[in-house]
Amino acid sequence: MNEKAAFIISRIKAGRLQEMWQQTVWIYQYVRKYWTVMIFYTLLGMVSTVISLGTSLISRDLVDIITGYQTGAVVKTFSMMIGLNIGTTFLSKISDYVSSYLGMKVDAEIKRDIFAKILVTDWESLTNYHTGDLLMRWSSDASNISSGVLNFIPNTVIYIFRFVSAFAMVIYYDATFAIFAFLSIPVSLLLSKKLMKRMVDNNKKSAAMGAAMSGFNQEAFSNIQTIKAFDLLKIYQDKLKRLQQEYIAMRLSFQKMSMGTSLLLSVVAMLVSYSAYGWGIYRVWSGAISYGSMTMFLGLSGTLNGTVHNLTSLVPTAIGLTTSAGRLMDIIEMPREDYSLDDEVVEFRDKYQTEGIGLKISDMSYAYRTGNQVFFQASMEAYPHEIVALVGPSGEGKTTMLRILLSLMLPQGGEALLCGGDGKRGQEEVPLTPSGRKLFSYVPQGNTMFSGTIAENMRNVKEDASDEEIIEALKQACAWEFVEELPEGINSVIKERGGGFSEGQAQRLSIARALLRKSPLLLLDEATSALDVATERRVLRNIVADKYPRTCIITTHRPTVLESCDRVYAIRDRRCVVLNREEVRELAWGE
Repeated sequence: MNEKAAFIISRIKAGRLQEMWQQTVWIYQYVRKYWTVMIFYTLLGMVSTVISLGTSLISRDLVDIITGYQTGAVVKTFSMMIGLNIGTTFLSKISDYVSSYLGMKVDAEIKRDIFAKILVTDWESLTNYHTGDLLMRWSSDASNISSGVLNFIPNTVIYIFRFVSAFAMVIYYDATFAIFAFLSIPVSLLLSKKLMKRMVDNNKKSAAMGAAMSGFNQEAFSNIQTIKAFDLLKIYQDKLKRLQQEYIAMRLSFQKMSMGTSLLLSVVAMLVSYSAYGWGIYRVWSGAISYGSMTMFLGLSGTLNGTVHNLTSLVPTAIGLTTSAGRLMDIIEMPREDYSLDDEVVEFRDKYQTEGIGLKISDMSYAYRTGNQVFFQASMEAYPHEIVALVGPSGEGKTTMLRILLSLMLPQGGEALLCGGDGKRGQEEVPLTPSGRKLFSYVPQGNTMFSGTIAENMRNVKEDASDEEIIEALKQACAWEFVEELPEGINSVIKERGGGFSEGQAQRLSIARALLRKSPLLLLDEATSALDVATERRVLRNIVADKYPRTCIITTHRPTVLESCDRVYAIRDRRCVVLNREEVRELAWGE
């Protein structure tokens, strides 16, 4: 016996049940603070069960009174039955409200927590997931958990209480009916065991297909201009059709099995029900029970069978919950970024607010996780009031360097430091970590404006910015000249992905937003590529003329920019090589 128990425990620890248990514990961390609400909900369900059983007794008495088996006040008994039914309905509505309240609270908390954790997840690890997949996990999986929490824990207690109390009532009044409560249990348990693995596989496949469809939709709607421009309408319509067909085929395959299982359970339930009817008729005919008692026993038999079915149906609910929890755990268990130097960086910024802050990269090496070596013992430096350029062919590492400076990617070797002032000996230095992003403004390639007004976009980086400060930043970025002409000025609306403005205008707005933040370090990644040469030079001159001690690093494919730079690094052979003035002029004139 001990060996058998040990074998079962070992199977639980090694198999799917252990995984489900870990996922259940993870879900519990979100619902435990609502334990009082869950207990209240459970008690409501148990009270409702007691009232329902009381209604069965009243119904028995009413039938016996009407058939003359016993005497009593029909009106009074009938009124009691109505009152109990009203009470059950009232409790049901309260339970529904509590269920909705708990579901919404847990849903909001899970999504808020997952959102916060995604934001601090290692960026390179996060890029392994498609945006559509992340959205699917964050929205659908979180909602699956929140909506199923009550069906997983409190309802289990309620259903067990309902079964035990109804069974005890049957035993008390006529033990012979108890056998009908157990006729369908072996079949239900056997089918549940066989269905369990199929349900786990189906849930995973369904989630994967849902993520694929979400990703397809997100990409299609984000790139609808490209789809139209290349006349890809038919191709994308066909792609969606294929995805839908695969999803439907998968769901129908599982649905067929579920239908067969449901049909078998229904047949078993009918056999049990008709057997109970037959036994009840025999007991009434033999004078062992009254018509009212038969009615009560048939109702209780239905309650028992229904409760067994409800308990069995919790299996797919549990599997769905834990599958969703596992998908969310995959994300939040990825490596986190290190923000432990937040306070130190703030003190460092305040200390060097007047002198400014520079950068030193020494013997830095970086390789992608695919094994592609981008930098090997590369070094560069940049200091306040300087514009430092990074040049090189596409794909040689310019954008990667900026991501390393932002600690989105962590180098495997060398040293990356923030240094006070011009980096002379004796001035303080701190390591470059994600905490250092407080000191950066960044203008990446492409359109990065959010939907909303121009002012709202600006205040995203500086909440307390006055209108005058916003206008000054727009002037520095040569954007005020077109914003001033708009009917609503800085309150003009920007559509999704910068809609309503040209690429050059959107780029100047992005630069203005970065300048408004007044960060000691400014990174421009091909940020002037959509500007004409004259406007580009004006923007760079404005940045140089600004008295704020800003260190600016710019990547560019346009050598004409280089004449405005204090130092130019060319990425060659995975290193950063400083170009002399003659090399810079040759590069500029050669373009």
